[in-house]
Amino acid sequence: MSESCLFCKIVSGAIPAGKIYEDDQVLAFHDIHPQTPVHALVIPKRHLSSLDDLQATDRGEAGHLLERVAHVARELGVADAGYRTVINTREHGGQEVDHLHIHILGGRRVGPMVSR
Repeated sequence: MSESCLFCKIVSGAIPAGKIYEDDQVLAFHDIHPQTPVHALVIPKRHLSSLDDLQATDRGEAGHLLERVAHVARELGVADAGYRTVINTREHGGQEVDHLHIHILGGRRVGPMVSR
């Protein structure tokens, strides 16, 4: 746990969040700046700064995290129509909070990824 990390503060309960799902390893909550009608974040409770910090020893935790993303999408009612998952990694990848998190975007058709 990082004392300065926004998401670690949400995990600890120091900052409130619109919780959707929680277990001993994972927390899911609504994004405060939604980009689609359904926009949730799923995070590991253990502080990992980015996807790039995962190690081979984290495979079980990473698998649980991904499986819970699918579970949360079903709970939010977007699984049947489809949804986008996004993991931004570090500055050039658009990561704004230095804690691994997976975005679930749904509730409408999400446009194609466009490179410029």
